[in-house]
Amino acid sequence: MNEVPSPELRISDRDRETALTALGEHMSAGRIDIDEFGERSAQITAAKTRGDLVRVFADLPEPHPRFDQTWQTVSAPPVPQATAEPPAAPRATSWSPAQRVLAGVMPLVWIAAIVLMVTTGISWLIILVPIGLTAVGKSLWGQNWHGHDRHRRELRDRRRYRGEVDG
Repeated sequence: MNEVPSPELRISDRDRETALTALGEHMSAGRIDIDEFGERSAQITAAKTRGDLVRVFADLPEPHPRFDQTWQTVSAPPVPQATAEPPAAPRATSWSPAQRVLAGVMPLVWIAAIVLMVTTGISWLIILVPIGLTAVGKSLWGQNWHGHDRHRRELRDRRRYRGEVDG
């Protein structure tokens, strides 16, 4: 014969969590309103024993909080699993070390050239340095160094992977 635990048995934080979950289901079903939910959730948070939690749910049907040793949560309808997105296609190429260095240095070179032109009165020819480095960057990255075409290719590949028609 199973022995019924005493209502004076202390509860755990996990018991309070299952009670709050059950209370949320009652609010979602329209059995209690938001104000009553606030009052009852305060009672659940302050509860110390099983009896305290049972009193909060005395006038409500199932679900109720569970107090078993296996720490089962409140019985709720199963939540449908979201369909997983297909993994993103890996990028066709990764940046070479030279490209990374140039990408990090280019903004600094442009700023330095402009600051030198404005503050020291150095000839406007100093602007040719960042322009030249930009040209070198274009040659390192190739035709599509700005990345727009790569983005379009990745979108097209994802559509093909999903079986969508490419427009």
